[in-house]
Amino acid sequence: MGQGAEPRRVRAHDGELGAAVARAQQGDEAAFAVAYRIVQPGLLGYLRGIVGDDAEDVASDAWLEIARDLGRFRGDGAGFRGWTATIARHRALDHLRRQRVRPRSSALEQDVLELPGPQSTHEQALEAMSTEHALELVRGLPRDQAEAVLLRVVVGLDGPAAARVLGKRPGAVRTAAYRGLKRLAGQLAAESVTDEGPRTLGEST
Repeated sequence: MGQGAEPRRVRAHDGELGAAVARAQQGDEAAFAVAYRIVQPGLLGYLRGIVGDDAEDVASDAWLEIARDLGRFRGDGAGFRGWTATIARHRALDHLRRQRVRPRSSALEQDVLELPGPQSTHEQALEAMSTEHALELVRGLPRDQAEAVLLRVVVGLDGPAAARVLGKRPGAVRTAAYRGLKRLAGQLAAESVTDEGPRTLGEST
């Protein structure tokens, strides 16, 4: 049932990705460039959801580490996606510690906006995830929900892989992703109702 929510577009390239990684590990620079092109959009979206405008810099640091440690990686295309997400997450958390910045979390406002909607609201939230505005909304979620949503939807990891990246049990990640998507769906529904006015979440009634 949950398969419909999986980011099929992202994961369709995993066979090609695995082959490119195998060649890159043998020193094929063009193959590394292919792997980079496949993985980078999702990785960048994930990092934008955590560190905002500093995502490009953090991604650059992550790719330096990925290139350096490539020989130690063992696994297929999906595994490579998870491995690179783990490295990017560590770099992002280091960055946040240095900046002493915490992702915004306005739980009260989100609870007010957690409106019930039709069954399709989760799918609508998923569809909108590729937009900058949606990433801004994700940054407002509690950290565990934001990361679960980003890893599942933007990076394209399955539940167990996302759980490994976060160091949590799959059930906890599944719950966090569900709650995060529910909040996002509520926010998006509230915005579509008040589309005539300015797009300020706090002003919805």
